[in-house]
Amino acid sequence: MLYTELLRLWDEAVQKVDAKDWDGVLAKLDEISEPTSRTLFIAASAYLALGDLDQAMKALDLTIAKDQRLAVGFFQRAAVMMQVDRLEEALSDCIWAQKHMRANIVIDYRQLGLRFKLYSWQVLYNAAAVYCRMGQWEQAREVLLSASQEKGGGRGGNIEVALDSIMREEILAPLLVPEGTVFRPRKQDVEQLQQKDFLGKAKVISSMIPNDDFGGFEPLRLQKPGFYEPQGDGSQDSRYMRVQTPYMARGAGQLTVPGGAMVFLFAEEDRDGMVTVIYDGQRGLLPVSLLQPADVKSSKSKKDNRIPSGIPLPPGLKPPTRPKAQSSSAPPARVSFTSTDIPPPSYNTATHAPLPASEPPRYTANAARDQHADAARGAEAGSVVVKVHYTYTVALSVPLDMPYSELKERIAQKLGQSASQLRLRHKMHGSRVLIPLGGEAEPGRNVQEVAEAGRATLWCQKEDPLHNRSILCQMVALYDYSAEGPEDLEFSEGDTIDILGEVNEEWLEGHCAGNIGIFPSCFAYRENLSESL
Repeated sequence: MLYTELLRLWDEAVQKVDAKDWDGVLAKLDEISEPTSRTLFIAASAYLALGDLDQAMKALDLTIAKDQRLAVGFFQRAAVMMQVDRLEEALSDCIWAQKHMRANIVIDYRQLGLRFKLYSWQVLYNAAAVYCRMGQWEQAREVLLSASQEKGGGRGGNIEVALDSIMREEILAPLLVPEGTVFRPRKQDVEQLQQKDFLGKAKVISSMIPNDDFGGFEPLRLQKPGFYEPQGDGSQDSRYMRVQTPYMARGAGQLTVPGGAMVFLFAEEDRDGMVTVIYDGQRGLLPVSLLQPADVKSSKSKKDNRIPSGIPLPPGLKPPTRPKAQSSSAPPARVSFTSTDIPPPSYNTATHAPLPASEPPRYTANAARDQHADAARGAEAGSVVVKVHYTYTVALSVPLDMPYSELKERIAQKLGQSASQLRLRHKMHGSRVLIPLGGEAEPGRNVQEVAEAGRATLWCQKEDPLHNRSILCQMVALYDYSAEGPEDLEFSEGDTIDILGEVNEEWLEGHCAGNIGIFPSCFAYRENLSESL
């Protein structure tokens, strides 16, 4: 199923929810051949509004099957199970909802399109309601006391009222997601469903044909070198006119034209007896009474009879010739070379390789490029070009035997940063992992170890050193991860993350781009499987 079709049906179902048309909601959702966890949650909300608890239970089962870590799904299903007296399963769902909150006080689902905040005290409240229905009043009281110690908004006096009800052994009503609160598609995605005409309809701005309303395109006509004659209406014999008497411009937009001059009729006569013409590359007005048709038919062999209209000629078909070198009677100066010098290639040696007398001459266009490359390699044999990726990319040429410490100083000077705050990394051939440039303090380590074919590529990050922390291994980010809290580590796809520790089986503590935080372990992978946490 196309995502655009899913998005359209999803948006129409949400509009039915706003109109309280629950049957219409279910009808729209039935048209989705591949439902998601969010559309199934909408179906469960519609069944709850209609009072069909069994169908709501089935929809919530499918919702959790699609997303097994959706805490609000377990929270909603626990409340429904209490209403159908499946208390053991309801208590289990409360436990799973608390587990998937991952010790967070609140989960805000607005990023997923659900305008609802799930607090940990609400999950504990539903667990206490289950214990009330089981007749375990002491357990219900202990759970509510722990819920009263939880932080979070929206609690009001619900916990105190619930404690009084338990003292009187009154059963608590379960908490649910409010009616009409469902997952909604992104507004930006819905706006993209409407087709937009970016080009618009063609409109005639100016035309030589009277009352022309054609809005299409005319095929290109082949232009021949020489005079370009504008094409007019076929019913007219000629649009060239001859001015009978000289005319001096008397107003704005009029032309001054000598007698006997040829003009091109550009538009029809207006009410004032003036007509728009083109003369000497300028467009202006002339009285129509001064114009008479001119015979412009001439022989093709007589080029001098062509009538200039001021319109530039099309480009010629013959390319310009190469300028010839001026001959000089003085012989060129002789230049002597030592055994270590490399003479510069001349034009003959650069374009024509010497051949034996028995072979016919052949054109070798790459000879000059090869000789220039050999000369460059000979001149820079003892240096290497280092390209450094920072917030921008810089390049510098350094000696091949430059130590790492001096290279770091050169890079820091180039970037305008302190060398102590920079960290250099490189990639091994065929690997995506950025490896720290070790051995900066060792005297024997130099640029030659990371150079390849006269080039070296480094990645530079400005970050504080990791004091008293050991890097267990390195992982590569599979996806982008946006921090949802101050303790999260934000990174982009392809970044290298230094692993500092394991929080639990699903979360790791790492370091990237000068920041330390936690992130889900499924967002990165270890390229070297021999390493272990």
